[in-house]
Amino acid sequence: MDPAERPEPIESLSAVTLVTADMAASVAFYQALGFHLLYGGPDADFTSFRAGPGFLNLQAGEVPDGLWGRAIFWVDDVDALYDRARAAGYEPTTTPADAPWAERYFHIHDPAGHELSFARPLA
Repeated sequence: MDPAERPEPIESLSAVTLVTADMAASVAFYQALGFHLLYGGPDADFTSFRAGPGFLNLQAGEVPDGLWGRAIFWVDDVDALYDRARAAGYEPTTTPADAPWAERYFHIHDPAGHELSFARPLA
């Protein structure tokens, strides 16, 4: 069978797990942005939040130095989430903008330094 004719073996991304040295600060950050806590919390070694049909996990530990990448979440209203982050006292690294790849997005770092992008496809 031609590889191009095979069904795609990857169905979806189930979860992203990020390491944090300060679970309480990270939990407060994600809750302030509207993530729903499913398991764990400020004093836990492992915490899970709902992220659409998937999950965002936090694991307590030492955060390695250097660039690791970016987690990208699609949201219903990029500008409203940007305003929500600022109202909670967090400062995004970019303002909402329309990208040439047809998404509106902004970037922010969580308390552990992980870069997040919140985006929405442009109509």
